[in-house]
Amino acid sequence: MRRSAVVSGLIASLVIAGSVSAQGRGGGRGTAINPGDSCPPGTTEIRPLRCMAPETPAPSILDYRPKSTLIAPVHTVPKSKYPNIDFHGHPGNISTAEALAALGAAMDTINVRLMVAASSMSGEALTRAVAAINASPTMRDRVRVFTSIDFRNVGPGWAERAVAQLEADVKAGAVGVGEIGKQFGLSTRKADGSRLRLDDPELDPIWEACARLRLPVFIHTADPPEFFKAEVDYTNERWLEISLFPARRFPPDRFPAFEQLMTERDNLFRKHRNTTFVTAHMGWHANDLGRLGKMLTEMPNLHTEVGAVLYDIGRQPRVAREFFIRFQDRILFGKDSFQPQEYPYYYRVFETADDYFDYYRDYHAFWKLYGIDLPDDVLKKVYYKNALRITPGLPQTGWPN
Repeated sequence: MRRSAVVSGLIASLVIAGSVSAQGRGGGRGTAINPGDSCPPGTTEIRPLRCMAPETPAPSILDYRPKSTLIAPVHTVPKSKYPNIDFHGHPGNISTAEALAALGAAMDTINVRLMVAASSMSGEALTRAVAAINASPTMRDRVRVFTSIDFRNVGPGWAERAVAQLEADVKAGAVGVGEIGKQFGLSTRKADGSRLRLDDPELDPIWEACARLRLPVFIHTADPPEFFKAEVDYTNERWLEISLFPARRFPPDRFPAFEQLMTERDNLFRKHRNTTFVTAHMGWHANDLGRLGKMLTEMPNLHTEVGAVLYDIGRQPRVAREFFIRFQDRILFGKDSFQPQEYPYYYRVFETADDYFDYYRDYHAFWKLYGIDLPDDVLKKVYYKNALRITPGLPQTGWPN
């Protein structure tokens, strides 16, 4: 009995000593919280269920710029391994010889072999651009133009006019349709003043014409779901971007919900299975590749492109690599904003197995990227083969096998 009491006392002494020691390392400091609660504002969790504020003033999210101490292999990729087609191109002015020459020089520095101008040109603007391209001895095979569809005032007679304009633009040299902007679905109004739904049956003739003319339809629907929240608080991954650009918000009291737009979009894709659709920005599902994979499996007429979502691809390297290999015939390379210095980030993610490197735009993502090290056969399909296959109007010769 006395032996048991001595042992119990010894254990108690050790527990107390350990507790004191832990407190000396910060374990007993700070504010206690209940299981499931978050730390109060201005504090962080230093031990399970204990929160504490820094002893020195905390920097703002803009000023906190820690430098990584990680030492790991670095493989910069200034040019893509294979020539690529930028399917999501916004090159600016392409209607003069000087502008085209400058564009070609910039494309050469990053191995963009072909630029698709997906800036929704139509009519005289499209005709001028195509004429300038055709007149250029160096750029006639390096730029192609997509046409647009004017979705305003859909009503009686609209479909006939829209199809006639589409056919005229194709005759003038357009090789696809798009980029159809986010306003379609979000804010475009019909002739009767109602919101034009993406799956409105009055649009059926235009989608059928695209199928008949073998034109891929490149469509940007909505924006990241974080932009559609009723309230934007500090748990929102896109808080900084929304704070910098408040007009990018689509609150539910003024706009249709994100999932409503996704439903209408998917109805459109399913209904017109003979039309080839390319959903821009990976459909805003790069953060949920399981959902996008299900779409690609169920909708054989659907493709996707990677513009402006590298931050999601590069933070899930194993899942993303598996996804790209599985759907290698359905993914197209595209960049969106034409900033030549940003393309190498895409190449490094796609072509290397590098760890923990910077993304090019802090307000999109505060995390680091990882390479997904795609096989050569997959790179070729993503960079150019898939775009060539679904867009007959692109130059088909001169590409690597």
